[in-house]
Amino acid sequence: MAPVSPAPGGPASENPASGGSAPGNPLAGNPPAARTPLVEARSLDWVPTAERHGKVALQGPFWFMGNFQPFTLAIGLVGPSVGLSLGWTAVAGIAGILFGTLFMAFHATQGARLGLPQMIQSRAQFGYSGVLVPLVGSLVTFVAFNIVDTVIIGSGLQGLFGWSPVLVGIVISVIATALAVFGHDWLHLAFKVLFWISLPFWLVLTVGVLAGAAGGTAPADPGGFSGTGFVIMFTVAASYNITYAPYVSDYSRYLPEDTAPAKIIGSVFWGAAASPAWLIPLGAWFATNLGVTDALVGLHDAGNEVVPAFGSILTLLAVLALVATMGLNAYSGMLSLVTAVDSVRPVPRTRSVRVVAILVLAVVWTVVAIGLSDASAAVNNALLIMLYLLAPWTAVNLVDYFFVRRSHYAIADLFTPDGVYGRWGRRGLIAYGVGIVAELPFVHVADVFSGPVADALGGVDVAVVVGLVVPGTVYLLLSRSLDPQRERTAIARSEDALAGLDTP
Repeated sequence: MAPVSPAPGGPASENPASGGSAPGNPLAGNPPAARTPLVEARSLDWVPTAERHGKVALQGPFWFMGNFQPFTLAIGLVGPSVGLSLGWTAVAGIAGILFGTLFMAFHATQGARLGLPQMIQSRAQFGYSGVLVPLVGSLVTFVAFNIVDTVIIGSGLQGLFGWSPVLVGIVISVIATALAVFGHDWLHLAFKVLFWISLPFWLVLTVGVLAGAAGGTAPADPGGFSGTGFVIMFTVAASYNITYAPYVSDYSRYLPEDTAPAKIIGSVFWGAAASPAWLIPLGAWFATNLGVTDALVGLHDAGNEVVPAFGSILTLLAVLALVATMGLNAYSGMLSLVTAVDSVRPVPRTRSVRVVAILVLAVVWTVVAIGLSDASAAVNNALLIMLYLLAPWTAVNLVDYFFVRRSHYAIADLFTPDGVYGRWGRRGLIAYGVGIVAELPFVHVADVFSGPVADALGGVDVAVVVGLVVPGTVYLLLSRSLDPQRERTAIARSEDALAGLDTP
């Protein structure tokens, strides 16, 4: 199969998907290019060149802050719980983070190149309506993360300060919702401010831990090396950043189209990997030296040992970072929800549609989280199951972008079922389905399901690795039957349609 590349010629008079006349401009409903408003105007639509005001240098701090919060600390608690020492937990956790972040970071270049939300671009692999299949995994993941975050914050602040978890849940949901409603630029601003405010506090805490001023005692049983424990810790850490894969293009799509891919990938990679590489060992120290099972409690107690009341302030800053991340989940969840509805029935690409979708999601996660109270085990299992659904998607998406179509897409055709990508993308759907089936023997979800290979490995779950390798390979093989000339024709027609909209 020859790679798809831009057509040298002009617009086509034939629709390459159906053989009939070319459809009308499916981007006709795009809002006109305008100066960045207070409240973001765009939802699932294409971002014109005139509005590409993002800066690649801000991607690193943005994703650094996205992981600079209690959820990341909690990953460090996993290693000691499966018999690993502090040192081996750090090694396995950092190795897993570096592995998982590779897949996440490579998605970032798609946003700048195409100016599209991540799941809209996935229509090229799965079809206009077929994208609903992977959308289930992404949408439920966004909502489930916010449910877990609300429970973590509510129960943590209740235990530390006696605050009502119901009131806390409502307040933080309002803040996260407001950030998502104001949109892309406000999310970037919030993360930038929190980055510079939080960084000195985390530095002081870390120095305090290294200097022995954070309390705690060396454990009687420090643990050691366990092959099973190492694989579990590696997989948990790798999975953490892989779950960010459906987000990344949503926050890079305002970057200039000519931004060097290596710069975007590098910035996102160091940002998303550096903070977990810092906090996972710190969380492991909390587990081994303080004996805590709650990351917020460890943060509070260790900080207060270093400087009186310091831990309380750092805990609140960490909570704010987690709330900002909830805003991220709400924003990307909105894009997934609107994309899903649009795949069934076209919706206007307006600010009001975006706001309504965010409000719907906010009500869902708040009500469920308050109802769950501290019973979040079921939601954590749901997140793990969603990861099994996301890994095959990210494999298909990246293989298509980097090896099959090599970043060249008919953007206008992603907004119509009559375009070159059709309503159902059989190659992507087949590869995705094969990937899910291939994962099953390797899956291990406590009290829910354990596959035969996972049982034979003593509960070690490597399903995510299988879910990356198998569907990516299958999709690459199936894509050999693509007709590059048909896609070049569609790309040329799409570029003409975009040119008509790309005016300041």
